[in-house]
This record gives sequence, C-alpha cells and structure tokens, in this order.
Amino acid sequence: MKLALPERPQAQYRGRFAPSPSGPLHFGSLITALASYIHAKQNNGLWLVRIEDIDPPREQIGASKDILKTLEQYGLYWDEQVLYQSQQSALYLDALKQLRDAKLSYFCQCTRAQIKARGGIYDGHCKSLDLPEAGNAIRYINQHNIDHYSDIIQGKISIDSALASEDCILFRKDGLFAYQLAVVVDDIYQNVSHIIRGCDLLEPSVRQLSLYATFGHQPPTLGHIPLAITDQGYKLSKQNKAPAINKLTPQKVLIDALKFLGQNVDECLTDLSPEAIVTWAVEHFDFNAIPKQQEIALSID
Repeated sequence: MKLALPERPQAQYRGRFAPSPSGPLHFGSLITALASYIHAKQNNGLWLVRIEDIDPPREQIGASKDILKTLEQYGLYWDEQVLYQSQQSALYLDALKQLRDAKLSYFCQCTRAQIKARGGIYDGHCKSLDLPEAGNAIRYINQHNIDHYSDIIQGKISIDSALASEDCILFRKDGLFAYQLAVVVDDIYQNVSHIIRGCDLLEPSVRQLSLYATFGHQPPTLGHIPLAITDQGYKLSKQNKAPAINKLTPQKVLIDALKFLGQNVDECLTDLSPEAIVTWAVEHFDFNAIPKQQEIALSID
C-alpha cells in the first residue's frame, strides 16, 4: 500500500526536532535539539522544528512559544515554518481511512490491564472480532515485523521480536491520534530524511519502521543519542519535572551539552555568543565521539 500524502520534493538532507509542549525545554531536550541541528548542518541540510501537540491533557499553556523562544536564545534556528501536529488531523484521518480501505486495521477494546494479564504484549485479541468503531481504539495489522535496524550512532539495534510484531495503536479510545501514526505521517509529509533523537525511542523505532513499510515509503536514517539521567537513574523528562534550562546563561549550558555528547570543548567558548558556539560545534563536532551507550548519568558543573 502506498500512502497518498501531499509530499514535498526531497532534494537534500532534511532533519527535524520534534518536542512536545508538555513543559519547557530541559537539558535532555537540548542535547537532542543540538545533536540533530549539528548533524543537519554538517550534511548541508535543513533543520525543521515540529511541535507534537496532539495530547492536550499533557500540554502546558505557553510551552510551545517558550520552547521556540528558548531554541532561538540558544542559537538554534529552524529553516522552514514550524509544523504543529494539531493542524495535521486531516492527514491523519486520511491515513487511517487508507489503512481501513486496505483492510489493514481493526478496532480494539482491550485495556492495558487486560493486555498485562495476557502476558504484557498485545496478542491480536480483537483482530477477528469485528468490533464497532464507537468507544474503541484502532490498531493496524503489522505485516512486516521489523525487529532490527542499523543506527548511525548506536550501531545494530535488535528488539524483542514479540514486541516488534505487535499491532500497535494508531488511534486511541479517548479520540486522540497515537504518537506512532502522527510521527510517521508527518515525517513522510515533511520528507524527513534523517532523525537524530534520544535512546528512549530505540524500541518504538521498529514499530515506526514497520508502519513506513506498510505505507510503502522509505524510512529516514535513524541515529539515537544517549539519554541524560539523574543520579537516581531517572530520565530527564517533562514527566519527571526536569528543570528548564537557564535562558540567561546559554553559553555554559551549550558547552555542558557538547561535553555530554563526548566532545572536546575549549572553555574559551564561554566568551562567545550562542550562535558562535553553535557555529563552532558544526565545524568541530565528531559524531563518532558520542558514547555508544543508551544512558549517561548527568554530571555537569
């Protein structure tokens, strides 16, 4: 099945940073934004910003504007108009219709508790029940079961085949589009060629790769950087109330981010503007120096 979407011509590298507006930009988000920006610019490409605002209950008022302002204060400027997922509903609905017309999706009533009771991995319980649309989620039929891929930073990634073969949810019972659908449709729509993001998405990547195959599109090249975690082993995230990065001292935080990513940084960079530090980073950043590990305990000054 070839997903029919209004695509843009892909003439060059197109990378993206896609934060959710559930809080301000924190250090973990910054290292992802910085790494993706640098990789795009080192490859003479474009760097796009997408706001993933499809989960209103989790969103924080004013977070989208704050994130964009913070990126600019840190010398990270996007190359095309910001895309908001909340404005993409028509495309998502059309993708769901195409799957339904191709008989590649079905309605599911299973709760998380029921799935956990049956072993924790969805077993296709509702696939043959022909359930009604009302009050049920939509799952797609995973025909490809991709359980491994090559990551340009972490190397060969292998995921449990049972997890990789799941029919994942594309539309939730509460009427919201699922992340897996939105991210794949938008990456196809924006012709994203490369994605640099955190290692928390190593496993979801196989579901996205399978969905790309279902939609008949070439997937982006993937690269995953280590997650910043606390001394207690918690991922820095908005859910864990990670503190916002300091908007008054972007130079120091940028240098800390480069160090976290394994780079040798001259301390004299603190005397430069954020834009000059980012320019220096594009010229000197070595992606081979990024640690080949999924998590790094945060130890910045």
